[in-house]
Amino acid sequence: MLMKKILAAGLAAMALSPLAMAVSPTADAAEYQIDKEGQHAFIEFRIQHLGYSWLLGQFRDFDGSFSYDPDDLTASAAEVTIHTDSLDTNHAERDKHLKSADFLNVSKFPEARFVSTGFEPKEGESDEGVLKGDLTLHGVTRPVEIEVTRIGGGDDPWGGYRQGFEGETEFKLADFNIDPDNHLGPASETVHLYLSLEGVRQ
Repeated sequence: MLMKKILAAGLAAMALSPLAMAVSPTADAAEYQIDKEGQHAFIEFRIQHLGYSWLLGQFRDFDGSFSYDPDDLTASAAEVTIHTDSLDTNHAERDKHLKSADFLNVSKFPEARFVSTGFEPKEGESDEGVLKGDLTLHGVTRPVEIEVTRIGGGDDPWGGYRQGFEGETEFKLADFNIDPDNHLGPASETVHLYLSLEGVRQ
C-alpha cells in the first residue's frame, strides 16, 4: 500500500515538473506578431523590365502574424496584409505609374492579403517547407505556395522571444487581371516575391 502511494506521488511530481512541461507537445506553440515597428521584416519583389533588366522594389507598410509550433509544423499558419500604396521602387514617377489603374490600382484596391491554408514540411527537414494559402491582389484571389525556411529563434535583448523566417514565391500578373504589357513588356509577366519576417511572441 505504501509502495503504491509513493509511486503515485512520484508520477504526479513528474507530471508537474519543468521537464515534463518542456516536452509537452504544445509547450512551444505560440503566436507571433511581425516586427513592423523595429523594421525587422521585409517584402520585396522583382520583375523584368522589357526583358532587358530587373526592376526591384518593396512594400514598406504591412501588418501580419504567424503561429509556429516546432512539435507540430503542420499547424503553422500566417496572415499578412500589405498596404499597396507603400510600393517603392526608388523612382517616384515609376511608382506613380505602378500604383495607377494600369497596374495595382491602389485607390480601388488599397490592400493585398495573404492567408495561409496549410503547411507542408519538407521531408527530412525541420526548418523548411511549403506554406500554402490564398493571395488576394487587385481584387482577385488565387492560391499560391511559398517556399519557407526558418532562419532561427530565441530570446531578444528586450525580454521578448522571436522567430524569423524567409520565403519565396512567384506568380503571373495576368492571374490577377494585371496587364504586363503596360510599359513593362511581355517578358514581365512573372513577379518574384521575397519575404523576410521576424516575429515577436505574444
